[in-house]
Amino acid sequence: MSETEGRPSDPREPVVRLFRDLRTRPTGLSSREAARRLVVYGPNQLVRKARGNWAKELGRQFTHPLALLLWAAAGLAMAAHTAPLAIAIILVIVLNALLAFAQEQQAEHAVETLARYLPAKAKVVRDGGLQVIDAGGLVPGDVLVVEEGDRVSADARMLDGAAEIDLSTLTGESLTAYRSAAFDDHAGPLLQARDLLFSGTTCTGGQARALVFATGMHTELGRIAALSQRVGRDESPLELQVKRVAWLIAIVAVTAGAAVLPVAALVARLPLADAFKFAVGLLVANVPEGLLPTITLALAVGVRALARGGAVVKRLSAVETLGSTTVICTDKTGTLTLNRMSVTDIWTSAGPIRNTGGKWAGLSSSPPLRAVAGAAARCNNAALEPAETGDPTEVALLRMSVSLGESGHNGERRRQFHFDPSLRMMSTVDTVDGTLWVHAKGAPEEVLKRTTMMMTADGATRPIGERDRAEIAKVVDGYASQGLRLLAVARRPLDAGVPLPARREHAEAELTFLGVVAMLDPPRPEVPDAVARCHTAGIRLIVVTGDHGLTAAMIAKRVGIARDRTQVVTGSELDAMTDDELDALLRKGNELIFSRSSPEAKLRIADALRAEGHVVAMTGDGVNDAPALRSADIGVAMGVSGTDVAREAATMVLTDDNFATIVDAVQAGRRVYDNVRKFICYIFAHATPEVIPFLVFALSGGRVPLPLTVLQLLAIDLGTETLPALALGREPAEPGLMNRPPRRRSEGVIQGAMLARAWGLLGGVSAVLVLGAFFGTLLLGGWHPGAATGPGSALHHTWQQATTMTFLGIVVCQIGTAFAARTQSASLRAIGVTSNRLLLWGIAFEIAFAAVVVLVPPFRAVFGTAPPEPAQFVLLLPFPLVVWGADEVWRWRRRRARTRSRNSRPDG
Repeated sequence: MSETEGRPSDPREPVVRLFRDLRTRPTGLSSREAARRLVVYGPNQLVRKARGNWAKELGRQFTHPLALLLWAAAGLAMAAHTAPLAIAIILVIVLNALLAFAQEQQAEHAVETLARYLPAKAKVVRDGGLQVIDAGGLVPGDVLVVEEGDRVSADARMLDGAAEIDLSTLTGESLTAYRSAAFDDHAGPLLQARDLLFSGTTCTGGQARALVFATGMHTELGRIAALSQRVGRDESPLELQVKRVAWLIAIVAVTAGAAVLPVAALVARLPLADAFKFAVGLLVANVPEGLLPTITLALAVGVRALARGGAVVKRLSAVETLGSTTVICTDKTGTLTLNRMSVTDIWTSAGPIRNTGGKWAGLSSSPPLRAVAGAAARCNNAALEPAETGDPTEVALLRMSVSLGESGHNGERRRQFHFDPSLRMMSTVDTVDGTLWVHAKGAPEEVLKRTTMMMTADGATRPIGERDRAEIAKVVDGYASQGLRLLAVARRPLDAGVPLPARREHAEAELTFLGVVAMLDPPRPEVPDAVARCHTAGIRLIVVTGDHGLTAAMIAKRVGIARDRTQVVTGSELDAMTDDELDALLRKGNELIFSRSSPEAKLRIADALRAEGHVVAMTGDGVNDAPALRSADIGVAMGVSGTDVAREAATMVLTDDNFATIVDAVQAGRRVYDNVRKFICYIFAHATPEVIPFLVFALSGGRVPLPLTVLQLLAIDLGTETLPALALGREPAEPGLMNRPPRRRSEGVIQGAMLARAWGLLGGVSAVLVLGAFFGTLLLGGWHPGAATGPGSALHHTWQQATTMTFLGIVVCQIGTAFAARTQSASLRAIGVTSNRLLLWGIAFEIAFAAVVVLVPPFRAVFGTAPPEPAQFVLLLPFPLVVWGADEVWRWRRRRARTRSRNSRPDG
């Protein structure tokens, strides 16, 4: 079979001929034939467009501010006629650029590969039944079923039904287009044919079946290459912050070097070559080479960890934003609850009936009850065979109907008005025993608005009165107060010979009320703990649901969101509020429940919260939720029950639709942000012991030799520092992470307190220890200020041993700094010494690397090291403990001060 065999030359030809050309039938393909065609046509995928210019991306790594700082240092080294040093610095620039480039590519790849967690799905008719398959498995000849919220996954000719289609991905037109199988367009551009659907578009309303005639690169989307499967990489606000700090470091270092160079040469009377050495050392010591790639990798690792936990984040920048979330606006059904509906009670004019263990206790054969079962089965898109498919609510209604002896199979659907989240209703027009009927279901108050009659216990109908409405409202409130989800069911016959209603307002009018169905959707067992974590973390919870207020309040109370005085705001009350009134309500800071809310209300609530400075996470699953998901800082779509439109609009998709996963994602975002601050503190802490030796050299006027060579400095920054810094990016969550309020949106990653700790405490203690080791080695070797230590002098070997002690001193102090930086406030004992295995491996590597630099002759020649005496090695052993211990005492005092502050409060 050739690749084009069976493909129509014109998909607008008569449907009968199209079936013949594609060698298929209205009941669809068999699975066996579909598998064969998949081999012939290949997967229904677009070929990835070429990646961006990798040379340009690599070139960026040579021009960021930290690299520019090193280029300046290399230039100074060349000016000082120290070519080997200049070459070494250039090699550092190249190696660092390659490392950063590789990690950036890995980060992009981490985001791209998340697509496998959420493969696009398609509904097809195969083997005579409805099946849900991966969209990549679609083949020409498949019969595709498209419903509201679905992405159209292939080019197809409509067979029946009608739908509103968003064509913006192909045409750029923002308005939806109406497409119907009733049209028969033979002329004009293919994209304007009103009976064709195209890959890459989305269905925003309606339902249709369509015959697939093109897949993959044979679609219109494939031909014009309008879409790429590649997820772009955004630079996160965190990376932008750090880049600004890098520029600040560069300016400070260059300014300091330019200012101190003449001082060193004129005031300290250093020879020009030594002054240049000092300036080069100052520049190199101020460069945290691994900072930017380490941040990129930490964010990528966070994305992967979230995906494994059930939260697929679509861009790196969202990881950081998650950690500062202050408000979570959550749906109820499927998010706080299991979305496993079961009908527990039915109320009709004949009285209530209860489902007890699968058996109905009551008048299970009354006419109103049979009418409820029949209407619920026909106004329904779910299926029980060969497997349960469809919305959980409709599956529960269909199970109820079957248990009452009604399958709905004796009717033929003529028209459907899909569920409208604003109206909270759905209706169908069906032929039953030769009579046209409108069957409707929806929120009780919405159905009651449209009813003029009600069915009596004997099956007759009579006008519905105010007393009836009051009784029904009382029944609804009673069920809702038990946390049950409620739907009302109604119907009406259509006169013979009357055309089918063209608009839903014509169909959903003058209905006969049949009854109320109450369903139980139990809370997820893990949600109460997640809610408690939100409360301790200072995160506010707002429930925004289309359900009855009493139902939402009861579920919210069961999971711990609602309290006795939690305010419930209905959709009508919200619509009546001015923006100022809504702002005042949200400003109170307490938990709220917005019931009977429309998707437009979600958008209004999200915008109002963000205007108050909150970082908002908003959940949603429907087509109309897309604007709110885009408006929120973190739009959270449901991966199981959500529509394709919602998933595309969201920043994060939950593969399990679970509220607890949102809280886990917030905790992971906080952990990633904390870890970024930890390794920044670790990297910055080494600037002090690296810079001070050069200042000692300069301020002494050369009477004190260089305590550290620039090549040894590079060995520290690139060789021993990098792996522990990367390991700190994988640090487990610190105790109490979710016991502190969210950080402010404006809070910078680098703060004065962090710099004081890094440069002053950790760096200062390290500098004292390192200089002590340096001067101790010199003095024991017979050195005195001003004594010659250059090549050929008697003290040259002693000076090399002293610089080696400085080098090794900084390395071992790094170990103490790494353990200290693992926590910002808790003690090391609280997190465990061995809980970060990667850090232990990183420390093992830096010790091994330092040993190679000091003990292996070729490396000794390059870096100018000389092995110290065994007693001097022993002197270094307590250094890590001293550095860590000083920071441990400082953290202990901070914890003690906070405890005293809390205890001294009037409410403490």
